Amino acid sequence: MGPGHQHDHANAHGHGHAPPDFGRAFAVGVVLNTVFVIIEATYGILSGSMALVADAGHNLSDVLALMLAWGASVAAKKPASPRYTYGFKSSTIMAALANAMLLALAIGAILFETINRLVNPAPVEGMTMVVVAGIGIAINTATALMFMRGRKSDLNIRGAFLHMAADALVSLGVVLAGLAILFIGEMWIDPVTSLVIVAVIGWGTWGLARDSIKLGLHAVPENIDETAVRLHLASQDGVETIHDLHIWPMSTTETALTVHLVMPGGHPGDDFLNDVAHGLACNFGIGHVTVQIENSRDCAMPGCC
Repeated sequence: MGPGHQHDHANAHGHGHAPPDFGRAFAVGVVLNTVFVIIEATYGILSGSMALVADAGHNLSDVLALMLAWGASVAAKKPASPRYTYGFKSSTIMAALANAMLLALAIGAILFETINRLVNPAPVEGMTMVVVAGIGIAINTATALMFMRGRKSDLNIRGAFLHMAADALVSLGVVLAGLAILFIGEMWIDPVTSLVIVAVIGWGTWGLARDSIKLGLHAVPENIDETAVRLHLASQDGVETIHDLHIWPMSTTETALTVHLVMPGGHPGDDFLNDVAHGLACNFGIGHVTVQIENSRDCAMPGCC
């Protein structure tokens, strides 16, 4: 650090508080869906319904996705260490991206089975499909509702929600297809319904993958306007200019910021730093703030090292 420079850390809370604990929701979701996978696979084999067997495989991937998101949520609460100075907060970003990949694999499996059914139609026991898939709708909808309140503020929870919502849609499609087969007798209804479901799940998966990649690349979170943050900092009393502003996600719920403030009048004191941190937390939801005060911009010029 050059002469006349100070590096100050100020952490504020407000919007930066800890996210809600979804541990119970994860536990209930894993248990319910594991039991349903066993039931669905068993009845699928006994009834000869490959649609139910395929859906059971899809549900199994969602159980793994729930466990992955749950593990990341727990890891994010672990304290920092000398090696991992930020702790394991970013594991929630990795879990969200992994869940998007699992959803993509599930889409591929469903699409493969759907195309196979279009080419080679097979008789299906409609009533078995309706009853078993109806149970699936209830379980998956109930699980999805447990994650609904956190889906907009936490990308990791959003991934879990999308998995469960996608399962409920798949089960609904199976029920509708089963009813149509019972009353109309046309086998093509099953695969066509699956194609519509795949399109719906694919749209949600693309959004999850896109947002996960952005966070993984340390892009400014979507809910934060970088220009507004820059103007807010530049408008503080005594600040002549700012530079080296960086805003990045520490996890799917926490955001960090570092910035250099050029203040010719000298260091304004800790109260100023606390006010800056508090303003960033309240106005932008940025809870981890590092501010460096400089008397002039000379240090930023080429060759200053």
